[in-house]
Amino acid sequence: MIAGVNHITLAVTDLPRSIWFYTDILGGTLRADWSHGAYLELGELWLCLTLSDTPIQSRQDYTHIALSCKDADFPTLSRQIRDHAELWQDNKSEGASLYFRDPDGHQLELHQGNLASRLAHYRTQVDGQVRVYD
Repeated sequence: MIAGVNHITLAVTDLPRSIWFYTDILGGTLRADWSHGAYLELGELWLCLTLSDTPIQSRQDYTHIALSCKDADFPTLSRQIRDHAELWQDNKSEGASLYFRDPDGHQLELHQGNLASRLAHYRTQVDGQVRVYD
């Protein structure tokens, strides 16, 4: 049985730029680096950045990684992200969200809420399009 996410690895084309983005903009902590990669902590997330020798293809679908922050930090962090990242979608779901791309085009979301709040939202919907299992 899966116990959780161990780590996420993202290919990047400019390691110093990506380290700057994930530390200075998103507030991560650099834990290790080497000539072709780095390990960062973002909350409880272990993020590995690895230097790619091929161009990174930006996705055009809904695939993305959603990141959380403290509710009180959401407005400030959202403004900071808007100042340094391209937005790729408007929020259409429960909870405040900001959809943005990192410097290599990886699609990310800053989301306020969790699975419990999402399920609670769907329990109140009368259209019945989403079934919630308890």
